[in-house]
Amino acid sequence: MPQTTTLGAPALYTRTQRVEEIFNDDLLTVTEVAQLLKVPVSWVYERTRRRGFDRIPHFKLGKYLRFSEREVAAWLQKVRGI
Repeated sequence: MPQTTTLGAPALYTRTQRVEEIFNDDLLTVTEVAQLLKVPVSWVYERTRRRGFDRIPHFKLGKYLRFSEREVAAWLQKVRGI
């Protein structure tokens, strides 16, 4: 029987699946994202400070910014209108 959320809707992932997905996703640094997008590092930092549509998805590990390769690819497709 599929797991459900507290509201009774089917859960998309079990906790174990979610943890495995997180660790299977490649994390990128600011420099790696800049190289991937062929833009200056300062451009990447600027996009992390924006609000709304232009904000590149990221999270902080302490004082370090990290980017999910999958989320950056999805963001780029959204920005390009694909």
